[in-house]
Amino acid sequence: MDTTTKSKAETIKEKSLKYNLQSWSKQGGLNPIAVEKAEGIYYWDYDGNRYADMSSQLVNLNLGHGNREIIEAVKEQAETYCFMGPSFAVESRATLAEMVINLLPDNFGKVFFTNAGADANENAIKMARMFTGRKKIFSRYRSYHGSTFGAGNLTGEPRRYPLEPGIPGFVKFFDPYIYREPIKFESEEAAAAYYVAKLREQICYEGPDSVAAIVLETITGSNGVIIPPTGYLKGVRKICDDYGIVLICDEVMAGFGRTGTMFAFEHFGIKPDIVTFAKGITCGYVPLGGAAVSKEIAAYFDDHFLSCGLTYSGHPLACAAGVACVNYYSEHQILNHVNEVGKVLGEELEAIKAKHACVGDARYIGLFAAIELVKDKATREPIVSYGGDPKGVMGKIVGLLKQKKFMTYSHENMILICPPLIITEEQLKEEMAKMDAVLDIVDKEML
Repeated sequence: MDTTTKSKAETIKEKSLKYNLQSWSKQGGLNPIAVEKAEGIYYWDYDGNRYADMSSQLVNLNLGHGNREIIEAVKEQAETYCFMGPSFAVESRATLAEMVINLLPDNFGKVFFTNAGADANENAIKMARMFTGRKKIFSRYRSYHGSTFGAGNLTGEPRRYPLEPGIPGFVKFFDPYIYREPIKFESEEAAAAYYVAKLREQICYEGPDSVAAIVLETITGSNGVIIPPTGYLKGVRKICDDYGIVLICDEVMAGFGRTGTMFAFEHFGIKPDIVTFAKGITCGYVPLGGAAVSKEIAAYFDDHFLSCGLTYSGHPLACAAGVACVNYYSEHQILNHVNEVGKVLGEELEAIKAKHACVGDARYIGLFAAIELVKDKATREPIVSYGGDPKGVMGKIVGLLKQKKFMTYSHENMILICPPLIITEEQLKEEMAKMDAVLDIVDKEML
């Protein structure tokens, strides 16, 4: 490294630490990588070290770094105009809205664009409340829906704590987390029946006529890639139908090909009433989110005031990026690729689970996966307790992966594996060998 390059990298890092507050972190002792360039599934620091982006940044960079088709679409829109407010008819905005509706089931009618996933969820629950005239919102404990005040109250896991005491009317229930359930079910269907019955009971205790919406991450994301058992989502759909409750599927993380279908709910044979999305619609090239609503909800607002608004709703540059992304998913057969490479990821994870004493479970669907680390396979005691890791065990494990240039993040006792959807089989195997080596160290030194 020459002194000029060294000086630039050090200057960037110094300014970053001096002036930026980094999310979800104690600010002292941070050591961010100064990134010089990125391409495909990789990025490089100023020393020329190559890192594999095995979490797609924040599970949003589905089509990888440096995608020319997205970049050119943004440039073309910028040359035309960069911004028009939400009240104007904008080609990229209108085109993307039509594309999103065409990707969804036939009961969907319109899209309300937002800036990201948190405000997509905020506006979804507002619309459900306006549509139903009810106030209570059900969501799950092991969920993350954003950290703004409304989305943070919707969130169930510890990141909601700074917002408490929270907004009245938010009610939590438990995920169908079979791996940690003390009850041993004879089948997935039996587990689904149990969890659905408990949810129905809880709704009855809260008063069905007061419940506006049930909000679910279709597949629980950062809290463990918890895949619902067979029949669960159909059971939740039936509860909503019985009581006139709006079913909102949060597809912010699981949507746009991550699981091998365009939206995760397609695996389970249901039609939600509202779908929230972000991340993969633009793959991070420009921020964008949205809430797609059913024809029935859309029609309600034909003669009822829609009390939702954002300055940057459906930003033209973001929508241009979104159009390019949706076209890319189709034209490059990304869903087929995810299913093919996802099978390889599943095989790699099953081998790791069988080999390592520290791996209690490995859950995966498409290229959406989590490894659950335990102290003891028999007792299933997690390697760190829920909501606490005073010795920084998970940070050390992620640090070992970082040393091998395998870049991802952990949450609770989970390690997320969510690479860009363009990853090849060869690249995946190369990176999973690094995971295997790090878990060897965990087995020997951390249990």
